[in-house]
Parts: sequence; C-alpha cells; structure tokens
Amino acid sequence: MSKYSISIFVCCLALVCRGQDITDTSEPRDSIESKNAFGLRLGVDLSRQARPLWDDQYSGIEFVGDFRLTEQWWLAAEVGNEERTREETIEQSVLYTYTTSGSYLKIGGDYNTYGNWYGMQNQIHIGGRYAFSTLSQTLDNYRLFNSNRLFSPDEFAVGSTEGITYENLNASWLEVVMGVKAELFANIYIGISARLAHLITTKEPDNFRNLWIPGFNKVTENAKWGVGYNYTISYFLPLYKKAKKPRPEPKTVEE
Repeated sequence: MSKYSISIFVCCLALVCRGQDITDTSEPRDSIESKNAFGLRLGVDLSRQARPLWDDQYSGIEFVGDFRLTEQWWLAAEVGNEERTREETIEQSVLYTYTTSGSYLKIGGDYNTYGNWYGMQNQIHIGGRYAFSTLSQTLDNYRLFNSNRLFSPDEFAVGSTEGITYENLNASWLEVVMGVKAELFANIYIGISARLAHLITTKEPDNFRNLWIPGFNKVTENAKWGVGYNYTISYFLPLYKKAKKPRPEPKTVEE
C-alpha cells in the first residue's frame, strides 16, 4: 500500500502546485480586494471505506472535519469506528486469533505552509493531534505454546475455541500529521495525510495485551510508535470572509 500512498500524495501535490499557474486577468490584481473564506469543512476517509475490498477481516469508517481559525491555522478533528480480526502466528502455526473493535476521537490543529494565490484555498499542512480510543478485545481462540510437542507434533495443542471478551479498555496517543488538500471542484477537496503516532497510555486486561488499537493501528512489542494514513474527500462550507492581510513589503537598503 505504501507505493499507492506515495502516488496519491504526489498527485495531490501536483494539483496544488498547478493552481499557482492559474491567474485571473479580468482586471488588474491591485484593484481587487483579496478576501479569504472562513468556514467548516466536513468529509469522510475513503481508504477505510475501500479497505474491506481486499481485507475481509476489517470494517471501519472515519469522518473528518476542520475549521479555519486564521489565514494559516485550522482546528481539525477526526472521529471513527473500526473492527478487525487478526491472527498471531509462531513457527508457521496460528497461536491465537483475536478481534478488536472500538471508537476513537482525534483533535488538534493544522498549519498551512502553502502560499495561495488570489482565490485559491489549497493546503500543504503540518499539524498535531491528541487521540483517545475506547475498545474491546475478544480472544476468539488460542493454542498452548509448548516447544515439546510430543502429543501434537504438527501444531500446538488446542487451548480453547470459546471466545473471551475483555471490555472497558482504552488508549491515548499523540500524532504528528503531514498532508495535502487540493480543491478539485468548487468547495470540494481531496486530501491525503500521513501520521506518526506515539502511545501515551493504555489500559489492558490482566492476561492479554492491546495488540491493535482503533485509530492507532498495530501495537508492536516493546515499542510505542505507530503509523497511519487517510485519503479524504470533503466539502467546504464558507460561513464568512475576511480581507487577506497584505504581505509585508521587503525592506530596501538606503545608500
């Protein structure tokens, strides 16, 4: 999936940069009062909708939204729900199967580093999120790990096939976000973002671990880092406009 993520990221970046070459020649630029639109942008993550096409052990949905606070700063949030079934193997044998389900909320801000020309609202942004997830883990079945398999030479002995569910679990983490949003049509945006997350807290059952957390993805042993991404389509609802602040004139050196 990484090569597809990079390809889509490059396409979005090209759409943003191409807009710089489009100028309005209907009247002189100096005579136009430049204004920025402020409002709410809402959308959905397309990658989570498409993922069940190649991963039938996954289901999920994520809604995204951001609100423009200043010319560069946006308040941003994501909320979603995910469920996934995974198998853990050892020595090419399935040791146990578990299902994780839960919801999550991420909230933070994005800073637009892209200098738009008149009438453009594209973004190349960096930002951060604080995220919190509530989840449950179901140990669907497991086998007993025993290196001395006298009675089961081909695989580990069956421990249980009855599901054990652990409720009221949670986790929290911080994310660094980098992404692009490009206006495809009037007020309709496509976007892609990559995320690097660091796990802060996690509440786990006594005899099991949170191996996969909704919104965070896989949790590796002895590490608190996770990665993620999303591909979004969203609609911007302009609520009001403000005059764009003029850029400061460069200082001249007096002879």
